[in-house]
Order: sequence, then C-alpha cells, then structure tokens
Amino acid sequence: MMSGALRDIHGLDPISWWPLAPGWWIAALVIVLTTFGLILLLRHFIRYPPGSWRWEARSALRNLWQQRSQLSQKESAARLSELLRRIAIARFGREKTASISGMAWLAWLEQSDPNGFDWTGRGGILLQLPYAPDD
Repeated sequence: MMSGALRDIHGLDPISWWPLAPGWWIAALVIVLTTFGLILLLRHFIRYPPGSWRWEARSALRNLWQQRSQLSQKESAARLSELLRRIAIARFGREKTASISGMAWLAWLEQSDPNGFDWTGRGGILLQLPYAPDD
C-alpha cells in the first residue's frame, strides 16, 4: 500500500452548546413559568393566610357567589349585609363598627372602602331589601 496516499481521519467538530436544542428551550420555559406560578401562589398565601379573617371572608363571598342562583334577592342581600358586618368587625374591631346602623352604616362603609364604592347611593338595597315584604 501506498502510505503516502493515506491521510489521517478527522473527527467531527465538537458540538457547540449554543444555540440550545428545542428541548432545552422548552425546559427553560417550564422552569420560568413554574417559578412565576409559585411566586404568585406564595404571594396569595402571604396576603390571605388560611384561617385568617381575609381567607374566611373570601371563602364566604365565593360561597355566596356560587349560591346566587339558588337564593332569592332578599336572602342574598341579607347574607351580603351580614358578611360585610363580619368583615368590618374583624378588620376594624367590634367597638367601632357593631353599633353603626342605617344610613350611618352606609356612610361608614363609603368612608372605609379603599375602592371608593358609592355605598350611600347604591347600597341602600342592603338596608331595605332584607326587610321588604315577600312577593
């Protein structure tokens, strides 16, 4: 054989780590989305820890919302009014809120509501409907 005609076998170029294969992009996306979801879940449980008045209030409001089709308007208004009272007592104390009633209650709700809902103008149904005669 002719040893001069033989050449060395060259291997393939080494595989570059960049650009990443599609599987790595998918794995990175899953990690980022999972981390984001866990952060949101952690923030939720810090803001509304189980057993706190906020947790109980959200749970009661969710239950009231789910039962809205089964309850009459009168019963819904009565339960919402009771829930608002319980939230106010838990948040601000019994001494400040338990004795307020009527239009003073709606004015207090309007003053204390951080969202600025018009309780005196639109909340009158909470005072009138629970005591209205049945149809």
